[in-house]
Amino acid sequence: MSRLRAVALTLGCTAAALTMTMTTAHAAPGDTTNMCGSTLTPSGFVDVQWWNSAGCGSGFNPNSKQVKQLTGLPVGTVVNACASTWPPAGWTIVSSFYSSSCNYSAVPSFNNNSWQLKRVS
Repeated sequence: MSRLRAVALTLGCTAAALTMTMTTAHAAPGDTTNMCGSTLTPSGFVDVQWWNSAGCGSGFNPNSKQVKQLTGLPVGTVVNACASTWPPAGWTIVSSFYSSSCNYSAVPSFNNNSWQLKRVS
C-alpha cells in the first residue's frame, strides 16, 4: 500500500509541475502568474511582486511572487520589475528605485530593489 501511495504522490507532483510549466509557457504578453518563490522565474518573465504565503511554506522570508510575461511585448514598452531577476534579452534597465512590493529578502532595506525596464529590440 505504501508503494501505491508513493507512486500516486509522484504522479501528483509531476502533474502539478507540468501544469505550472504549461501555465507560464502559454501566457500571453503582459500576463501575470503567481508562484512560490522557490520556483525559478521562467525565461521571458520578470518578478513584479513578492509576499508571504502559507501555501508556499512558513518563515519570515517572502516566499511567493508574481511574474509577468515580457516576451511578445512591442519595442518601446516600459514596465516596472523587481531586481530579483535579470531582464530578458531585448530589455534594458532605464532606472532603479525602491518599491515595497519588491522586498524579496527576510531583511529588507530601503535600497533600490526595482527597475524600470524598456524593450529596445
